Amino acid sequence: MLRAPFPAGAPAGRRAAAALAAALTAGTAAGCASGASGSRVVNLYNAPQESIGAIASRCNREAHGRYRIVLNTLPRGADDQREQLVRRLAARDSGLDVLGLDVTWTAELAEAGWIREWTGRYAQQAREGTLPGPLGTGTWQGKLYAAPYNTNVQLLWYRSDLMPDPPTTWTGLIKESQRLAAAGRPHYGEVTGAQFEGLVVWFNSLVASAGGRILSPDGRRVDLGPSALTALRTMRQFARSAAADPSMSNTKEDDARLAVESGRGAYEINWPFVYASMAKMKPGMLKRFKWAPYPGITGPGRAPLGGANFAVSAYSAKPDAAFQAALCLRDRRSQRTAAIQDGLPPTIEAVYRAPGMAKAYPMRQAILDALKTAAPRPLTPTYQNVSTVSAETLSPPSSIDPPRTLGTLRGLIEDALQSKGVLP
Repeated sequence: MLRAPFPAGAPAGRRAAAALAAALTAGTAAGCASGASGSRVVNLYNAPQESIGAIASRCNREAHGRYRIVLNTLPRGADDQREQLVRRLAARDSGLDVLGLDVTWTAELAEAGWIREWTGRYAQQAREGTLPGPLGTGTWQGKLYAAPYNTNVQLLWYRSDLMPDPPTTWTGLIKESQRLAAAGRPHYGEVTGAQFEGLVVWFNSLVASAGGRILSPDGRRVDLGPSALTALRTMRQFARSAAADPSMSNTKEDDARLAVESGRGAYEINWPFVYASMAKMKPGMLKRFKWAPYPGITGPGRAPLGGANFAVSAYSAKPDAAFQAALCLRDRRSQRTAAIQDGLPPTIEAVYRAPGMAKAYPMRQAILDALKTAAPRPLTPTYQNVSTVSAETLSPPSSIDPPRTLGTLRGLIEDALQSKGVLP
């Protein structure tokens, strides 16, 4: 998930080096990346992804000269990706054409007028066969602003030799960890407890699993009620139990994956990329590495909804070519390639039945089932602010004081909603 452009004002030498690196990464022929010239050049800015260069090359061949995609790879961190895009969009940079966006950025960029609405035949093609949940992440105020490329849901991943019958609730997981600890066996449950977006994802899904939401449907007011109190109590209970890894307050997705692969963790709440990693890093453990629905409060919960979408910059000088390129980059063949090679769940339902998917995605039905009830993050142009103040308030989870923390969250999120939510 990377990208290489520099903000306006960076030394010319650094910009040239970044352009060359991006062009080489994309596997494209000669041509520059950042601000590439030429009437048919479509500059794609996307997160680091192994297969995206091959996908872009196929689209270029099939375009027969109508356009030529040049891949620019953004930084690995989502915050750094957003910052680079926002700063260049704010400067009305015409060198940006197709933008790979995190699903939480749609409202912010659309509200700022920085991305174009998908209309007509382009919108029709983007919607065709696309799953409703992912489609909603590209929509703002009833209009489509980003075409879903890949989606994601978290599942419970566990060692069946330690936990033959996975529980459906967080309380059940705590009890399983207590049982395993008493038997002297690996017992930690790995969750994303570090102060970052993953902590907010956990809280949001717990609130949704308890029947509530963080914001009102229009994203204009705080809607934290009794379900939020239940979510906070659940987080605190888990963080203070035998299930909590001592490093929980610093754990991100990769840390959780490594803990289970190393044998320290008995289970993890994580995205499907962990299956491909287990197959590669610990093939002997794969037969015992199973999956189950995301845990809830009284039964299976609502899994977090993630993924990435393609948008077209409002300042692109070649929007028609950009829309056509984006459609190819996220068509069935592209999504199948990204799923098999990068472990990115498709947003087009038919791809789950495509050749090769049964082997690469044995959990594909579990993903499809989870997508039906998955919990998106709040739709608001100020989501970045909401996420930041929420992560700070919820960290570390073991220090949560449910009533006090809830009051603090209400006030801080209310303040966050009043800002513009966009970097200058």
